[in-house]
Amino acid sequence: MTVQLLTRVVCSSMLVLATSYSLVLGEVPAGASPITVSDGKTISMEYTLTLEDKKVLDTNVGGEPMNFTQGSHQIIPGLESALEGMKVGESKQVTVDPEQGYGPVNPEAVQEVPIESIPPDARKVGVRLQGQDAQGRMVHPLVTEVKEQVVMLDFNHPLAGKKLYFDVKILDIQAASTSEPKP
Repeated sequence: MTVQLLTRVVCSSMLVLATSYSLVLGEVPAGASPITVSDGKTISMEYTLTLEDKKVLDTNVGGEPMNFTQGSHQIIPGLESALEGMKVGESKQVTVDPEQGYGPVNPEAVQEVPIESIPPDARKVGVRLQGQDAQGRMVHPLVTEVKEQVVMLDFNHPLAGKKLYFDVKILDIQAASTSEPKP
C-alpha cells in the first residue's frame, strides 16, 4: 500500500470514528434539526421537586435518571407539557399548579371509618395507612382525626392542592422504536 492510500484509509477511518463519536454524544449533524422532547419519545431526565417553602421533596440528581415516554401520561400533566420541545442538555424551572399536578384537595376524599377497622397502633393523627381501594389500587390514606367510634381518613394525594416547583434537565431523548413485535 502506498503512503498516500494508507493516509486516505486512516483519514476515512478517523472520519467514521469521529462521526460515530459525535452521534454518541448526541451532537446533531450540520443541517439536521436536533431531536426534541415530543410524544412517543423515551426521555431520560434529572429533576428536583420543591414546594413554595423551597424544601426539597424529591430529587434524583446524582442518582438514577427518571425515564418515561412523553405523551403517555406517566408523569403529571403540567410537567409533561412543560417539557415539550426541550433538547438534550437543556435545563428548565417549571411551576405546576395543583390542577395540572395532583389536583385540588377534594373534601369528599375525607372519609369516616369505624374505629375497629383501624389497627390500634395506627389510631393516631398523622399516621399514613396502606390499603387497596375497590379497584385493587394501592391507597395511602392519612389519619386526620380520631374520635370515640370513628377515624377520619384523608384519601387525597399528599401533594393535592400544592403548587409544585421542578428543576429539570433533559439527559437523553430516544426516538420511539419502529420495529414490530416478533410473534
